[in-house]
Amino acid sequence: MTIRAEYVIGGVLVIALAAGGFLAWGALPAREDTENGPTEQRTLSVAEKNVRYQKAPELVSPDGYINSGGRPITIGEFKGKNVVLIDIWTYSCINCQRTLPYLKTWYETYEKDGLVIIGVHTPEFAFEKVQANVEKAAKEFGLAYPIVLDNEYRTWNAFGNRYWPRKYLIDIDGYIVYDHAGEGAYEETESAIQRALAERAARLGMDMPSRGVSKPSGVVEVAPGGVRSPEVYFGSARNEYLGNGARSVPGPQTLALPETLSGNTLYLGGAWNFDPEYAENVSKGAQMRFIYSAKNVYLVASAPSPVVLTITRDGKPLGAERGADVNEEGEVTVLEDRLYSLIEGAGYGAHVIEIRVETPGLKAYTFTFG
Repeated sequence: MTIRAEYVIGGVLVIALAAGGFLAWGALPAREDTENGPTEQRTLSVAEKNVRYQKAPELVSPDGYINSGGRPITIGEFKGKNVVLIDIWTYSCINCQRTLPYLKTWYETYEKDGLVIIGVHTPEFAFEKVQANVEKAAKEFGLAYPIVLDNEYRTWNAFGNRYWPRKYLIDIDGYIVYDHAGEGAYEETESAIQRALAERAARLGMDMPSRGVSKPSGVVEVAPGGVRSPEVYFGSARNEYLGNGARSVPGPQTLALPETLSGNTLYLGGAWNFDPEYAENVSKGAQMRFIYSAKNVYLVASAPSPVVLTITRDGKPLGAERGADVNEEGEVTVLEDRLYSLIEGAGYGAHVIEIRVETPGLKAYTFTFG
C-alpha cells in the first residue's frame, strides 16, 4: 500500500493509505493480520483454533449504542450461538462509506443464518463523537445492525487495530478466524462468512443454504492506481500539504493565492483561522485551489450556519459531473458535520478544483478522493 499522510489523533499515530483506508499505530502492539481463513475445508477443533487464531476481545466501555433497542450489547453474548462480524469505521471516512453497501447486503442476506454485525464507530474528528451525528449518518446510510460508539479508542486498542475500515470475523467459538483492513476483498470476506456460518449450522444441527456472491447496489468502484492524490488535511495538526501558509501553526493567517500551482498541494486565499482539526475562513470570498489526480472529490466540512461554496473545475462549471451535494448552479451549502460530494467525474485525470467560500464560517477538515 502507498503511504498517504501521517498525523496524530488522541495519542494515536495515524497513516492514511491509498484506496485502502487508514493505518494507525497506537501505544499497544497490533497483532499480525490474518487476512485469509483456513485453506483446509475440514472444521478445526477448538484446540487447533487456539493455536491458529486469537480469541476475540470484548467491546470495551462503549460510549453509546445505536440500533440495539436501547440495551448494551457484548460480543460474548453471541458465543456458542452466532457468528459475529465487527466493522470498525467512522462515518465521514470515504473508504468506510464505500464498504457499507456490502455490509448492508451481508446483514440482510445472512442474519437469518446466524450472522451478527456490530459496527464499532471509532471517530477521527471530534464531531464524530456526537451520538446524534452518528445516528443520523447510520439512518441515512440505511444501517440496521447495532453500532457501538468507541469515542476513546478503547475497543480499537483492545483489538490492536490500525486501520479504518477494519473487519474482524468471529466464529461460534469466539475466535477471530478472518480479518481484512481497508476496502476490497469483498468476495474473500463473504466466503469467510459463509465458512463460519456453515460451521455454526453443523454445530447446531441446522441447515445452511448454499449462496453465491452478493452483488450490492450503490457500490462506488475505485480503479487500482486511479487515485493519485493523498487525503489532504486543513487543520494545523496535520496540514503538511499546505502550499502558501505556515504549516502546523494554529491561529489566524491571511493568505494570497499564487499564480503558479503545484500538484497535490493545498492553496488557500483570504483570512483563515487554523484549529488543530480544521481551518475556518473568517473573510468573505475566501478561496481554495488544489490540483488533484482522481475521478471524484469530497470535502469533509461543517458550519455553524449555512455557508455556500461555489465549485468550478479547470475554470469551468462542473455540469453533469457535479457531485451529489452540488446544485445545477455549481453551489453546495455546508451546514452539517459530514462528507460532501463535490465532483463525480467521468474518468480519472488531473484537474484543478477551485472553491469560493461566499461567507465566513466554513470549517474545512479534509479533501478526499475517489
